[in-house]
Amino acid sequence: MVLKIDLNADLGESFGLWPMGADAELLDVISSANIACGFHAGDPDVMAQAMALAVAKGVGIGAHPGLPDLQGFGRRRMQITPIEARNMVAYQLGAAQAMARLAGAQVRHLKLHGALANMAAEDETLARACYEGALAVDPQIILMVISGTAQARAATGLGARIAQEIFADRAYTANGLLMDRRLPGAVIHDTDQICARILAMLQEGAILTADGTRLPAKIDTICLHGDSAGAAQRARVLRDALRAAGVQITAFEGRAAL
Repeated sequence: MVLKIDLNADLGESFGLWPMGADAELLDVISSANIACGFHAGDPDVMAQAMALAVAKGVGIGAHPGLPDLQGFGRRRMQITPIEARNMVAYQLGAAQAMARLAGAQVRHLKLHGALANMAAEDETLARACYEGALAVDPQIILMVISGTAQARAATGLGARIAQEIFADRAYTANGLLMDRRLPGAVIHDTDQICARILAMLQEGAILTADGTRLPAKIDTICLHGDSAGAAQRARVLRDALRAAGVQITAFEGRAAL
């Protein structure tokens, strides 16, 4: 049986005259693109350009809602209520849908960004509110969730179609959460290490944590970050390593909730 995996990246994160990431290069590698919706990054012009490029490359389009924090790039935590989270996600998904239609496409999935994603990975009530907002806008949307976290439990509890995600360049704590970016070793830059750990995770069906713990996990998609130096080259090397190992790169279909 051929192992199939999706590769995703967060795109459309420039703002006005300030560029961020390597969108064009990453779109030659990935099968799913998470497009910023204007709260943590992006603007209508950036969204339109990113979605047009994704359509041209045959890459699936997703909404990537975050906290309203342009200065902090959505990576600073905020105190928000479940109702605020629901409305925030619904609002941003609606914007993404409009821009996708302008590009002749549709939004097929949704992935939370940055601090909002980390908060929802820890807090099932918050995650559920975010996903209720998304499903109210589009009941058939695929929710991309961090594998094995409160995100996954909330999406499953709502009966949503889901795609479970692991991260190529982020270290994990022993409880399966992403290590705080401020800690040493939280972000992995060595390409050989990235390839080896991802291949091991896929072969074992488990998340490998920084302390060596192995946590069984469902894996549908791998996140490749594009906002650091050399990111596009690391993405190409990982893609080639996966193909050499017999892994087929293809967009996810979304698992039915069990």
